[in-house]
Formats: sequence, C-alpha cells, structure tokens
Amino acid sequence: MQTNLSKSFRNSSDGQEADSILRACVHCGFCLATCPTYQILGDELDSPRGRIYLMKQMLEGAVVTQKTLKHLDRCLTCRNCETTCPSGVQYGKLIDIGRKFAEQNVSRPLGQKLQRKALAKFLPQTKLFGSTLKLGRMAKPFLPDSLANKIPSVNTVQSHLATKHSRKMIALAGCVQPALAPQINAAATRVMDAIGINLITASNAGCCGAVSFHLNFQEDGLDAMRRNIDAWWPHIEAGAEAIVMTASGCGATVKEYGHYLKNDPAYAEKAARVSALTRDLSEVLLQEEATLRIWLANRGPKDTRRVSFHSPCTLQHGQKITGVVEALLTVAGHTLLPVSETNLCCGSAGTYSLLEPEISTQLRDRKLGHLNQSEPEVIATANIGCLTHLQSGTSTSVRHWVELL
Repeated sequence: MQTNLSKSFRNSSDGQEADSILRACVHCGFCLATCPTYQILGDELDSPRGRIYLMKQMLEGAVVTQKTLKHLDRCLTCRNCETTCPSGVQYGKLIDIGRKFAEQNVSRPLGQKLQRKALAKFLPQTKLFGSTLKLGRMAKPFLPDSLANKIPSVNTVQSHLATKHSRKMIALAGCVQPALAPQINAAATRVMDAIGINLITASNAGCCGAVSFHLNFQEDGLDAMRRNIDAWWPHIEAGAEAIVMTASGCGATVKEYGHYLKNDPAYAEKAARVSALTRDLSEVLLQEEATLRIWLANRGPKDTRRVSFHSPCTLQHGQKITGVVEALLTVAGHTLLPVSETNLCCGSAGTYSLLEPEISTQLRDRKLGHLNQSEPEVIATANIGCLTHLQSGTSTSVRHWVELL
C-alpha cells in the first residue's frame, strides 16, 4: 500500500510505525472472511481492510469524523485478521495508533465520554469493583434480566496450604478476576503446588493496563504497566522464573509491555524483560507436562467431564497459543467435544460487551450455539471476560480450564 502520511505525523514514533504497518497491506481482503463484525454487519468499513483505509486517510490528513470513530470503535480487536493475513499486517498495533489519533481529532458525544471514562477509572480499581459487585449481587433479584445476567454468583474458594518450593513464579491477580472468580487463581496455585512450583503475588500489582489503554486513556494504561513492573521487579531480581497469566487477555497485554514502553528510557529495558518472562499458565504446564502427568496419575479418581473449549482471541490470535489447553484437558481425562468456528470472537472483548451490546450479544449467542451443539457438561475457557460473557447467555456451567485440572 502506498502511503503519504502528513509530515508532522510521519516524523513521530507512531507515524513511523503506522507507515510501516500500512505499507505491508496488499488489499487482498482475506481478512474479511474472518472478521466477526464484517460477518454480522456486511459493511466494508466494519472490516479490517475498510478500517485500514479509514486510518490511512485520516493519517494522510483527511478530516476525522464521528463516522470514522464509530467504525474504529466497532472493532473487537480480536486480531483474527492477523492470524489470517498472508502479509503479516500488525493490525492490532495499527488500530491502537488510529484510535488514539481519531480521539485527538474528533470530540465524542458527552454520554460516550462519560461512559468510557467511568469504565476506564472504575474497572481497574479492584477493591472498588469488588465492593460494587457485592452490592450488585444483593440487588440482583430486582434488576432487569439484561443486567442481572451479567452479575455472576458467589464462587467458593477452597483453602489450600502450599508446600514451600525452591521454584517460584509470579501470578497476576488482575483487576476484576479477584472479585468475579477468585477460584481461578486458587486452582492455579493448587495445580502449580502439585508440580513443585510456588505462585506468588506481588501486592502492589493490579490491572495489566489493557482496560484503560484500549479505551484510549493510554497514559493511564501505561502508568498501570509501569506500576506492575515496579511491583514485580524485586521478585524477578530474587529469581522468579516467570510471570504467569491465568487470564489470556492480561497475558496478551503483558507480553507486549516491551512494545508499549519501548520509548520510555526509564522502563524500556525492564518492560522488555517482563514481556520475555511472561507465560500463559497453559505454556507453563505444557513445559512441566511430565510432572503434571505423574500428579494426575497419582491423585486418585478423576472427575472427568464432556467439555467444549472456547479459545479466547487473546490466546489464539494475540498470543498464538493453539491446542495447548485442549491437550492438557485431554491429559487430565476430560473428553473434548468438536466445536465449529473456533476462530471467531465470543463478543466479550474487554469492555466491548458494555459499549456495543447489540453486536456483542449476537456474537455471544452465535458462539454458544456452537459450544452447546454437542451438549457438553461444561464449557471451558481461558479468560475471565469470555467466561462471564458466555455464562450470561447459557445455563451450561462456564469455567476456567484450570479448575477442571
């Protein structure tokens, strides 16, 4: 693709990156076939190729309009197009740049501004979110179904006294997961303990930064990333082997800290180190598969299930991890059921289900149709957002896969 970005923008760091990404696109249109919003809306401007044209035009000096912002907002950032693209276009990085530029050049309606700011400020605050969730659960019987279905029931957490091991890894608690599903990290801690690894949590670490960053409060997102690096660094220096992610959305973000902070002289080197150390929990357990098999064989009778697995976009397209969770569940004795359209997004996509509820619900129901087709006893997934979003539309239990181990 030929480009002629405006001079002032072209000479910036974002401009140079955007120019390189745009020039990789060859207009082939393969991405249209795997774009969830294009499949639903049928509008070229709601496809990766169409959005790339929109971004190219505005970065070359065209007037940025509400229409431009609308089509960029509708993107789920699922990055399925990256998996499909034969030219290796880094669409996820480009749309971060495009959204930032659009936000700087067109004013949103007041209602949108307030909604997005509230989400960006509220969701990363773990204690505040947890307190509000408790109130929501109390009021759940009086809420409309559309809202009540988004509030999960209380989950019990099994107490566990871990053995002290020489091997240690850092676990990220995250922002909403401790309140919505504390049993996930508890299960991960038990499994890791069983294979001889202690999971430790840095008390000052919190939201990975994705929520604020992708709502275009990018500086707030970067500050969250810096805070986490500061919280983890003493543990890294003390010999922690890895930073383990039980939410694939957080994993996809932390693995890119090195990219996000590459221009920060105080944090660039540390951010690159953190990204290099970051592993999805499934990657860690795959590496320790021999020990895991021994534990599974010796632990007694298995509670095996018929499982449909939903692979989050942040796992398969963001982190390029495919087939690993399914293999681990099979090793544990579960029966993995066939699922169609495994590459498509469930519609959760961070705050997308709150900002674009109509499209999000259509994608959720389409996904659940495939997941429930073989009548599973349980649906498994790897991200808290996908878990709560899918559970809001089905009576079938939706759980994080590590709970099934």
